[in-house]
Amino acid sequence: MGDIHGRLDLFEALAGAIEADDARGTADTTVILLGDLVDRGPASAGVLALAREWQARRKVRILYGNHEELLVKSLTSLETMRHFLRHGGRETMQSFGISAKVLASAPVDELQELWTATVPADVLDFISGFEEMIRIGDYLFVHAGINPATPLASQKVSDLRWIREPFLSHPDPFEAVVVHGHSITDQPQDKGNRIGIDTGAYSSGRLTALVLEGATRRYIEAVEADGEIGISHRAPA
Repeated sequence: MGDIHGRLDLFEALAGAIEADDARGTADTTVILLGDLVDRGPASAGVLALAREWQARRKVRILYGNHEELLVKSLTSLETMRHFLRHGGRETMQSFGISAKVLASAPVDELQELWTATVPADVLDFISGFEEMIRIGDYLFVHAGINPATPLASQKVSDLRWIREPFLSHPDPFEAVVVHGHSITDQPQDKGNRIGIDTGAYSSGRLTALVLEGATRRYIEAVEADGEIGISHRAPA
């Protein structure tokens, strides 16, 4: 599943669709969330709670995105706190109960102190368990991508969480097909050597999951239109 970014409504709908789809067979299914569960959208606290509950009752593995990094580092670095606030952190803080009025008026150092006192320790423990890279069969799952010039075993965490180029335009095969989020496209993007499924849920109202079954690929999407959320199933374009 691509970047959720605080869209609990889409996450709930897509998780339900995945469960319904999975119930049709008897496969040993693994759900992978590609990171960036938080920031930008209105309900990051709820997204983290649902992910945690889902993981408790089925096999759900979660990747550590750059926005999880911002959240955690904002607690100890004022410079990161400024970046966090500029890139969706305000919405995350509101979802944990900090008022818009306080966010609009308090200086950044006071906001950091309040945020440190507000974010629950068990939420931080949950995030600390997120993974950097997952390899299953012919597929490699990462949040942002990989450095094409570096072997998989030697990839830097900063690239796994943040990279765009030269990964996105790399034309040659990788050691495995890389499934990633982080870089928004209107539709899922299957380039053969990589598959990007961040369809910008927080702004587009479209949250995408890639279903991999043997040699087949297809998509399940939760899509908001006219205030309603629907589910679509489709084959790759």
